[in-house]
Amino acid sequence: MDQDANGEANGQLANDQDAAPAAAKPAVSLARRRALMLGAAGVAAAVTVRPAFAQTAASAFTCQIPVPEPVAGGKYIALDGTLVPAGTQGAFPGYFRPFTGEEVRQALAGRSLPGTTAEQGMAYMNYIRRLRAGQSGFTCYASIQVPR
Repeated sequence: MDQDANGEANGQLANDQDAAPAAAKPAVSLARRRALMLGAAGVAAAVTVRPAFAQTAASAFTCQIPVPEPVAGGKYIALDGTLVPAGTQGAFPGYFRPFTGEEVRQALAGRSLPGTTAEQGMAYMNYIRRLRAGQSGFTCYASIQVPR
């Protein structure tokens, strides 16, 4: 019996275990090809999404929260975080600059806001906790609360 390079003898397979229908081989290779393509697409998606998460994490620390928001300029902040008319007894004027996300994150963990007294910091943090969607600083505040 002559055998060629593929191990076939006279047009037949030399080993009966390798005898598979000719139609099954293309289906297996097609399924394998599809699985590889899906895997490659998954890797590409992961590579694309990870930088976005990294950028979000970095921007959460550098974003800014104005206290109070610019449209409420001239109002004071009461100890409970509500906006009150300027000059109200026990209320504090707005801070001269926005707080960064990192400063607020640290204050949420128990540290004081930089450059504030204990009562001032409490009033400012209560104001920040009361922020709602659409107000300046809300997106920043929401992003620093997301667990990493």
